Amino acid sequence: MKFVCEKNALQREITFAQEIISSRSSMSVVSNVYLEASDGSLLVRATDIKIGFETRMPVDIQEPGSFTVFCDKLNGILSSIPEGTIEVDQKDLKVVIKPSFKKAQFSLKTIASEQFPQLPDIDDDKFFSIPVSDFRDMIGQTVFAVSDDETRYFMNGVFLERVQDGLVMVATDGRRLAYIKRGIVEGIPDFKGVIIPPKLLSVILHRASDEGQIELAVNDKNLFVKFGQYRLSTVLIEGQFPTYQKVIPESQQYLVSAKRQDILDALKRVSIFVEQKSRRTFFALSADKLVISSEESDIGTAREEIPCTYDGPEAVIAMNYKYIDEPLRAIESEGIRMRFTETSRAVTLSPDPESDYFHILMPMQVD
Repeated sequence: MKFVCEKNALQREITFAQEIISSRSSMSVVSNVYLEASDGSLLVRATDIKIGFETRMPVDIQEPGSFTVFCDKLNGILSSIPEGTIEVDQKDLKVVIKPSFKKAQFSLKTIASEQFPQLPDIDDDKFFSIPVSDFRDMIGQTVFAVSDDETRYFMNGVFLERVQDGLVMVATDGRRLAYIKRGIVEGIPDFKGVIIPPKLLSVILHRASDEGQIELAVNDKNLFVKFGQYRLSTVLIEGQFPTYQKVIPESQQYLVSAKRQDILDALKRVSIFVEQKSRRTFFALSADKLVISSEESDIGTAREEIPCTYDGPEAVIAMNYKYIDEPLRAIESEGIRMRFTETSRAVTLSPDPESDYFHILMPMQVD
């Protein structure tokens, strides 16, 4: 196998492939990237067993063929070569990479392409399209709330389901819940709700642009995604996702309105004295005033007062600093609303004005 291409073009695809493989460092075939030159293009594949990656790019093929090579080292080689044309020549059990403009060459051992695992596939007519900007928004509002407790594996992903009037994404770790519903129904078939591993969603968030469409397909075990020239797949998480509807309060008595950036800025300063283990932060409410404070045992305290709109009894709510900071960063509006009924029960955080998403936080004990 032999082909010539632009270094930057190949490096871009190999870097993406390395993101998929990144958790694996052992010298095995799944630490390799699969390359196949045929019909004027180079097919690039990578997998970490659970996630599959595939793309094509145009190259000048001088001899068709296929092989696999250690992705991390190939990426390092390409990163070290200046911009320009390179030649990739594979014979027997090694591949030689040479820039056309430097007297340098690199040699890497290869593994036969037949040993590379087959990636799951699905017929093209099973895909449905939605605006990629909508899907990115849905990921951005939920993916950070996924549980990392492996004993509760059914919460280790984001739940996606088709409802009568749109698509819903939900994530929870048992102490907080993130919810978003987009009213996208045209062309979307009914499918059973699925739990998607966060790694794939983070890749989409990082790699997909805000323009155009993204295509999705679902079967019993896999989710398939297409955008641009990329095709991705992931093994779905098995199990029964919690009945999230029961967590959402039907109504809450008290409403607090404030500027999102005011709270974020105060949290940043107050976090200096947040206990690292509990991350407890206090929110003291009184008439049109919110005091955010923290205390680190035997070291110090911090407090900051910010204006708000609130007409209710004086109240102190203790919340995990991380659990309120992350949704505040995801919310896109200038103002936010906090709703609650009792200081020990669920707090709902949402944009102001209201939108199609919200976050539910369970308070901590004040003492």
